[in-house]
Amino acid sequence: MTVHWSALIIGSLLAASTSSAFAAATDVVKDLAGRVGPIVGQASACPDIAQGRVQTIVDKFREAIRQSTTNDGERDQLTRSFNGYIAEGRSRTGGSQANCAVAERQLTDLERSLNQPAAAGPGTATRAEATTGAVTSGPTRGITDREIRFGMVLPFSGIRKETGRQMRQGIEAAFSRANDAGGINGRTLRLVAADDGYDPNRTLAAMTQLYDKEQVFGFIGNVGTANAQVAIPYALERRTLFFAPNTGAAVVRRDPPDRYVFNYRASYAEETAALVRYLVKMKRIAPKQIAVFTQQDAFGDDGFAGVAKAYRQLNIPDPVTRINYPRATMDVEEAGNQVKAHKPGLKAIIMVATDRAAAKFIEKTRDAVPGLIYANVSAVGSTSLATELKLLGPRFTNGVIVTQGVPAVSGYSSLVLDYKNALAKYAPGEAPDYTSLEGYIAATILIQALKQTNPLDTERLVDTLESMRSLDLGLGTPLAFGRAEHQASHKIWGTALDENGTYQAIELE
Repeated sequence: MTVHWSALIIGSLLAASTSSAFAAATDVVKDLAGRVGPIVGQASACPDIAQGRVQTIVDKFREAIRQSTTNDGERDQLTRSFNGYIAEGRSRTGGSQANCAVAERQLTDLERSLNQPAAAGPGTATRAEATTGAVTSGPTRGITDREIRFGMVLPFSGIRKETGRQMRQGIEAAFSRANDAGGINGRTLRLVAADDGYDPNRTLAAMTQLYDKEQVFGFIGNVGTANAQVAIPYALERRTLFFAPNTGAAVVRRDPPDRYVFNYRASYAEETAALVRYLVKMKRIAPKQIAVFTQQDAFGDDGFAGVAKAYRQLNIPDPVTRINYPRATMDVEEAGNQVKAHKPGLKAIIMVATDRAAAKFIEKTRDAVPGLIYANVSAVGSTSLATELKLLGPRFTNGVIVTQGVPAVSGYSSLVLDYKNALAKYAPGEAPDYTSLEGYIAATILIQALKQTNPLDTERLVDTLESMRSLDLGLGTPLAFGRAEHQASHKIWGTALDENGTYQAIELE
């Protein structure tokens, strides 16, 4: 069966109107999956083929699958089969020039055929639309002549409210700076936030509010790992950008990456690996003298998995001791008791926790185990952790380590200076903060991509992001995306609190 007729059959399926017609077409779609799948797979492996084109074909075929099946089991089986053929085609091409030339021709034939008129029926495009290859569509969601709206789901209240506030503040500072400079081709950027209270059970409603009611173009800076587990499938189903969430978890870093999910920051696995190397190689602490204190949820699971992976990479046979506390609480009493039970051999704790819980844990254990090293990942919320510990006194702040996905806010790199100037102008009185700096950097990357995308829509923006190489924002480290790489930075910076509760840079390696 030729590409031409395969495409026309897909078009006919999409034009069909009765459930009996859909059911009768299931066997045909099953056969087509083995013919169309390898074509889009081969095209997806070619760097010079815009992935928006590939995604359009994939979306149309998945719609054909949906309409030709009568139950979820059959639909899932067909979808898995189609995905398998795509993977087969991708591995077959290998990105070679000759194979990509064939893939380009086949994809073009498939596109041309899909844009020809299918059998008449309800829902069929007009002949003029089909001949030109364009179906009339309304305005792009979230974009008007005057503005571009982005959504953000964050906690307005509760144990993580300060992290949410800081992330929002950094993004809004970058948006305001861009708007004062003329915006995005004359359009202003607007950030609309919705509250989920750091409760993943409320995340879906917040995402729906932003997407359906506020009609946002995409999402930026969402807070929370368990929350992202809910938000990402929602965004992917709607083929909507999910940019730079405030989490280093694996759920936002799939391999190969989800097309619409992009990260700025390094992962928790990279942060915890850096801490393991620092403690074992630089501080000369035996692995069995290190424990991991984690929030009992996907955030904690991810951090613990990063430590375990680092042990394996260093060929460390010792098991990792894990100490948990309940999610979104400060209930660390039992965790403190476990530390005291391990007191004779314990010298360091890697902490995958939120700010107030981390501070309470340090308060409970500092006197029980003198000299214990506390090493936190960046998600703890650096400023709020320092604030909590300063209330307890100098002996609680001194030496507490926090890894960072951004450079020191006290530094003088050009981007940090731009950030501090923007903060002084648009949020006067607010002190520089590591979380708001992360939001500012993420928004700055997105702004550059938006300026390079014209006309602006999600597929073109994703293609632009994937083409950004060696992006120099003045951080002292280059940033880059690619089709197989949706994380801009892998850099980890080290900081430690002094007796005054001020972060000082430290070398991790």
